[in-house]
Amino acid sequence: MVFRRIYQHHYVAVHLLLLSCSYAARLGGVGIAALNWSMKIKIAELRTTRLAEHAYTLAEVSISAVLILTVFTALYAGMSSGFAYTQTLRENLRATQVMLERMEGIRLYNWDRQLNSNSFLPSTFTAYYHPAIGGTGVNSGVRFDGTLSVGAVSLSPWASYADNMRLVTVTVNWRTQFGSSNSVLRTRRMRTYVARYGMQNYIYNN
Repeated sequence: MVFRRIYQHHYVAVHLLLLSCSYAARLGGVGIAALNWSMKIKIAELRTTRLAEHAYTLAEVSISAVLILTVFTALYAGMSSGFAYTQTLRENLRATQVMLERMEGIRLYNWDRQLNSNSFLPSTFTAYYHPAIGGTGVNSGVRFDGTLSVGAVSLSPWASYADNMRLVTVTVNWRTQFGSSNSVLRTRRMRTYVARYGMQNYIYNN
C-alpha cells in the first residue's frame, strides 16, 4: 500500500515536470526547456494484481493430484510385491525342508526290503507350513502335496554297478495365494542316488 502511494506521487511529479518543460519551451525559455526532448518516456501502468498473488489454477491442482496418486500407487504396489515375494521365499524354504526330511529318512532304509521295491515307501504324502505339534496340535498354513518314487538308474555311459543303485525322486506341489481368489501353482523337485552298499548297511548291521 505504501509502495503504491509512493509510485503515484512519483508519477504526478514527473508529469508536472514534463508539463512545465513544455510550457517553458513554448515561451522560449532557457535551461531545461531549451533541451531537445526527443526521448520518449513511457511509464508502465501499475498492475493491480500480481502473478504471485494468484491462486493455484485448476490445471495445476489436477496435475499435482495425478502426481501424488501415481507416487502413492507405486509405493503401495512396491510394498505389496515385497510382502508377496517374502511369503514365496518362506514357502519355498518350507518345501525344501519337507523334501530333505524324506531324503534323510530314505538313506536309512534297508535296501532289500524297502529301497528295492515301492511297496514299503508311500508314494504320496502331505505336509503343512505350520505342522501340528504333539497330539493336540492342528495343521495350518499352506498344504504341500508330495510324491516319492524309486526307480532304476540310467547312467551314460553305462556302468556295471548301475544295477546296485536306485534313483529316488521327491516332488512337492503347493499353491501360493495372492488375494482371496488368485493362486499360483508351484513345484519343487529333489533327486538323489542310493547305493546298495551304502550307509544304511552300517546302521542295520551294527
